[in-house]
Amino acid sequence: QVQLVESGGGLVQPGGSLRLSCAASASTLNLWAISWFRQAPGKVREGVACISSIDSRDGRTYYAESVKGRFTISRDTVKNTVYLQMNSLKFEDTAVYYCAAEWSVCGGLWSDGSETEHWGQGTQVTVSS
Repeated sequence: QVQLVESGGGLVQPGGSLRLSCAASASTLNLWAISWFRQAPGKVREGVACISSIDSRDGRTYYAESVKGRFTISRDTVKNTVYLQMNSLKFEDTAVYYCAAEWSVCGGLWSDGSETEHWGQGTQVTVSS
């Protein structure tokens, strides 16, 4: 069973940083690619970043153009956690952020969520002065 638990959201000023965490089991990280999505009120869900499973041996990471150079996805295999480090935050980064799992690798359509099978409950990120 795949369970994903997000944490780390909150209120931050523009230009600030936050780190989101997605806790999962070791087997989940071994077998499933983990992505971060976000959805702001009235907007379409957006794929933010993706990292393929450990067993896939695909070490690449993928990012939406809107966050490249500012966000970093990473994985801690000791803590069984995937992180999303968010720097230089902007007002438009305000959204509910979801951790999600797709089988094995970040597919060509990872960012639209069509291959995603499991979702976390979400954590609110608010960028405001």
